[in-house]
Amino acid sequence: MDAAPLVATVITVSDEVASGVDENRAGPVAVDLLGAHDVAADLVVVPDRVESIQAAIRAAITAGSRVVITSGGTGIGPSDVTVDAVVPLLDYQVPGICEEIRRRGAAHVASALVSREVAGVILGRPSTFLLTAPGSRGGVKDAIGVVGPLLAHIVAQLDGAGHI
Repeated sequence: MDAAPLVATVITVSDEVASGVDENRAGPVAVDLLGAHDVAADLVVVPDRVESIQAAIRAAITAGSRVVITSGGTGIGPSDVTVDAVVPLLDYQVPGICEEIRRRGAAHVASALVSREVAGVILGRPSTFLLTAPGSRGGVKDAIGVVGPLLAHIVAQLDGAGHI
């Protein structure tokens, strides 16, 4: 009997996309890339507001997502509040993932080093892995390139599996 697919939610964080002024370019890329790793992902769009981001994360967890990936709002500009919204929700961080995402991104564009991604875990029954990814298609590709192959292992670890 095949195991149920891993369920995720991708949350695009953008005032422009949420208001219909701009097209969601990175979110669909994230959903497609997750699919290549046998992860079934829904796509949600919210504005750059702490309360909206937190509400979307909570709704994703309530709906059964074991993985939540945000896209956008990880920079250092005044409207980049995703990290500020996410960090208070995390029980602990997994910094190595973001270090590798920034390293890969910086190999192509130096501004990748000005991104504040965080990865971590929200403990619960069951627990959820959360990653804040950049809002660009390239940043999302780098992020999923790092975390995609690890997601099944991460969720298994959250569920108490032994180390491999």
